[in-house]
Amino acid sequence: MRKGKGITGSLNRIGFIMEKKRKYYISMIVMVLLIAVTFIFLLKDSSPQALFDVIQSVNPWFVLIGLTMMFLFISCEAFNIRNIMRSLDRKIPFIRCLKYAFVGFYFSSVTPSSTGGQPMQVYYMKKDKIEVGPSSLTLMIIMAVFQTTTLFYGAVSFLLKGQLVIEHVQALGFLVLYGTIVNIGLVTGICVMVFSDKIVYRLVMWCARMLKKIHLVKDSEKLEKSLEEQIHEYKKGAKHLRKHPKVLIKVFATVAVQLIASYSVPYFVYKAFGLSEYSFLDIVAVQALLTIAVSSLPLPGAVGASESGFMLIFRIFFSSQLLLPAMLLSRGISFYFYVVVSGIVSVAAYLHSSRRNHRELLGKIRHHNRKD
Repeated sequence: MRKGKGITGSLNRIGFIMEKKRKYYISMIVMVLLIAVTFIFLLKDSSPQALFDVIQSVNPWFVLIGLTMMFLFISCEAFNIRNIMRSLDRKIPFIRCLKYAFVGFYFSSVTPSSTGGQPMQVYYMKKDKIEVGPSSLTLMIIMAVFQTTTLFYGAVSFLLKGQLVIEHVQALGFLVLYGTIVNIGLVTGICVMVFSDKIVYRLVMWCARMLKKIHLVKDSEKLEKSLEEQIHEYKKGAKHLRKHPKVLIKVFATVAVQLIASYSVPYFVYKAFGLSEYSFLDIVAVQALLTIAVSSLPLPGAVGASESGFMLIFRIFFSSQLLLPAMLLSRGISFYFYVVVSGIVSVAAYLHSSRRNHRELLGKIRHHNRKD
């Protein structure tokens, strides 16, 4: 009887994983199509050779600085994962936290509104024997702080440089307002979940019932028992963090650096073209507003919206001859290059953990055979 339940549970898990993979494949196909349509539209009146010549003329050292800023962006998330986990008595090497940060970047990039990043990070952590409760709490705190800091930078940028944007691009105001409302709602929801144990319990149990209803889970009692154990760990972690606000202060400081690193990429592209009329603050502030405007749109990696938004708003800083090459270079540094890198890291991490789990399973089988 127990063996039958084990087989059924395994089949349920396989079915769930296959459904997840199917959704990610669909998201990737949608992203590829969006990229194709976006670049066909943007490049239809441009000479590929002329674009190549302009991009080839840029200062490579500023391009390298831009790439370094994006690596810093990903590394900051790794630092936050490590620091929060340490405060929860889970000591994880930084290199492994960097792996989770790359996984998050990749799956956030290929799913609408970045919805796939955190679930896949939890999945990869689970494969590394990290409990779902602490990992979920860690990622929720990072997300809440990230969105709060994004809103703060957006508000400051609007106060300092809003007039500069409004004078040139009035239409962007509607997207900034939409992005602000979505982000406020998201931050509010996450904070409620972090600080309200009852809401977390009800939400998780509702999800368990839904999984049973759509036949992804059959043994709901076993699932609910497992979830209750994870919620208990989650509650312990949330209580611990409420008593240790210094951890949250460190997370806020790290995210502040992380976002500035990301927002600075267009500035280094600007400098790569040998331009100097506008300041670091001008370009960073405009990028902060553009990020709020496009990040909440239900598009994988905000593809299409980010490119179009750049062409619309960064005409403030770049001439018509340099605008398209600047967009290609900026998005190449901040998005496309690291999507490829993080995809390679994600695949390598998955294969490594699968081989390790396979070896552990074989070891258990051999040990069981020896006992018999």
